[in-house]
Amino acid sequence: MSKSSDNNIDFSTVADPYAQREAAKYEQPIPSRELILQLIEQHGKPIRRKQIAEAFSLESEDQLEALRRRMRAMERDGQVLFNRRQQYCLVDKQDLIAGRILSYPDGFGFLKPDDGGEDLFITPREMNQVLHNDRVLVRVSGVDRKGRREGKIVEVLERNTHQVVGHFMSEHGVQFVKPDNKKITQNVLISKGGSHGAKKGDMVVATLTKQPTSRHQPIGEITEVLGAHMAPGMEIDVAIRTYDLPCEWPDEVLEQIKSLKKVVAEEAKEGRVDLRNIPLVTIDGEDARDFDDAVFCSKTPKGWKLLVAIADVSHYVQQGTALDLEAKKRSTSVYFPEQVIPMLPEILSNGLCSINPDEDRLCMVCEMIINEQGQVMRTKFFDAVMRSHARLTYNKVSAMLEHDNTKLKKKYQAVLPHLEEMYALYKAMREQREVRGAMDFDTQETQIIFGENRKIEKIVPTQRNDAHKLIEEFMIAANSAAARYLNRKKMPRLLRIHEGPSEEKIKNLKTFLGEVGLHIGGGDKPTPVDYMNLTRTIKGRPDAHLIQTVLLRSMSQAVYSPEKKGHFGLALDAYTHFTSPIRRYPDLMVHRAIRHCLQGKSPESFYCGFPEIALLGEHCSSNERRADDATRDVVSWLKCEFMQDKIGETFPGIISAVTGFGLFVELADLYVEGLVHVTSLGQDFFKFDPLSHQLKGERTGVCYRLGDSVNIVVIGVNLDDKKIDFELLGQQRKIKARTPAADTLDKPAKKKSRKKPKHKKPKHKGKVEKKVHK
Repeated sequence: MSKSSDNNIDFSTVADPYAQREAAKYEQPIPSRELILQLIEQHGKPIRRKQIAEAFSLESEDQLEALRRRMRAMERDGQVLFNRRQQYCLVDKQDLIAGRILSYPDGFGFLKPDDGGEDLFITPREMNQVLHNDRVLVRVSGVDRKGRREGKIVEVLERNTHQVVGHFMSEHGVQFVKPDNKKITQNVLISKGGSHGAKKGDMVVATLTKQPTSRHQPIGEITEVLGAHMAPGMEIDVAIRTYDLPCEWPDEVLEQIKSLKKVVAEEAKEGRVDLRNIPLVTIDGEDARDFDDAVFCSKTPKGWKLLVAIADVSHYVQQGTALDLEAKKRSTSVYFPEQVIPMLPEILSNGLCSINPDEDRLCMVCEMIINEQGQVMRTKFFDAVMRSHARLTYNKVSAMLEHDNTKLKKKYQAVLPHLEEMYALYKAMREQREVRGAMDFDTQETQIIFGENRKIEKIVPTQRNDAHKLIEEFMIAANSAAARYLNRKKMPRLLRIHEGPSEEKIKNLKTFLGEVGLHIGGGDKPTPVDYMNLTRTIKGRPDAHLIQTVLLRSMSQAVYSPEKKGHFGLALDAYTHFTSPIRRYPDLMVHRAIRHCLQGKSPESFYCGFPEIALLGEHCSSNERRADDATRDVVSWLKCEFMQDKIGETFPGIISAVTGFGLFVELADLYVEGLVHVTSLGQDFFKFDPLSHQLKGERTGVCYRLGDSVNIVVIGVNLDDKKIDFELLGQQRKIKARTPAADTLDKPAKKKSRKKPKHKKPKHKGKVEKKVHK
């Protein structure tokens, strides 16, 4: 077969529009994914691989093997389906949807489609054959009683759970591991002889030897015994294994970086703009170790020229190398309290790619010309070599610019004039930010201070000064400039998109605001300006914290995608991540795309096309969530340990979330959160109203609402479940301290007890990217 049966096209002679890209990737290129999909579509029915090879006149063994691998990859990525007759067909033609499984502790799940479409509900029965984060193909099987589309799993494309961390259990001769990760709801059966010395109650790592199916649970064997229960200091080890975070460098990576020196090679500096005499400076936190951005600002007749120089990671991490594949696999650095799992080896992250003071460094520069109103008028990107003239911190810059610290001003007098111009520019850009309506919620972040033996000494709020905001504003400007540049060049690229709130969330928000006498403009589609106008209106109100929290929770979650959907939170039509390639893989991809354009090459010849970029965006978004979940678990465990000796003590707090099963309360001075279960609220039936975020007693009329101040007593801490239980002051029962494993580990298997419903605070998906946008 050399021609399509439908349109009589001879595909052996068709010019592949992505031939340049394929030639750049392979010595013996084969047809692109796009052309193969076109062939299958025009063929009109399922097709064998042999027929595909014949259609493109592929004959050599290398070409046939390359085609086999490509078809397997397309199958894995959900672009084609390999049916029982060993034929390929388009997924869309089969009314199938590819996506990633999101599992919930109660046993059900959702499919998050790769194309960004509406999530599908997956029943607990269907969930038996998959684990959290697996990629699958599903078909829509109907609509449930809540009006949600239901999906039936047709095929598992990719398994993403290969080891499970949890407690080793043995009951009635059956050995299994109870997962520590609550998103994995199935116990892992341990094969005969696979316990390898683990004792009941030990925290262990089980490697899966058989994945779950509709008929049997996952099966595995113990490959590591971490210790008894959750001993102090084990929390990060458990999180690393629970979330399968890559933390060791493969031998291929170690071999590749062996030749790297501590100084930049002279030949690498050739052909670059020399900025070593420009007084660029880095401004970071006190404890920062990797510096991936430097800034410089000078006055012009009509405004300012701003240089944002970013470490040129793409020079050292070449596409397709072992180092690149490992960076892609990790996607992001993971920041635990006092410990980091970096995306790149230390010789790069803290060495060659870190903009250390008084050392030559390769960089990619975004040059912006900004007018006196703070508007970016022109941008330019170029490769350069630079030297940082000072390693500054936020506190030092704030002391000089906000508090006129003469001692520091004298010490840094060489760069002070440029810092003052930066401050003037920041104020102009800040005004422009307010005009366009970028989100600026007043949220509180905290820092854990450790004492001896890694015990929490205290939890303190972090203070953001104008130096933080200055750098954040400059990084946002550079990120936005990079997105506009790549959009203009029509390049395959990863954008950072943040969609506006859904119609349902807007409807619920308006209902809530109506109850507190407020209104948000914009009709059915409020804009960022409408949101910010409302936040200005509520300043000074006693319920301002409550209203801001509800506004924030109406937002969606920011993700990586090639789609041009803009960034609602920042009120920008185009946004990407360009400024942190040391710790984020999407930034590295953006650097490569920009350099591709600077070299005058066409979008079609870029090594990564739009279909692959879309899948990469989903991969990076998933790994970003994984890193957040792992960090949250560690912090939750540390806070539980911190509260163990405070059982019986009384604290003031604020209701931070309201659910049908109780109230989550954040302690005012400790910044620790716990649950007041609904059964402890008194002799009444409390009805949950999700629109007004309150629990109200039917008989007494007592009402507990989001943002209310309360006094609580700590009644229990459970290290295993990472939960803290509170009761309201005056309503507490007799307090009984619980050991970490008192709930489950030592109870007889047949003994039944009445348990409270499982509780879990709803995720805050409306997280606006408040941190410094590097």
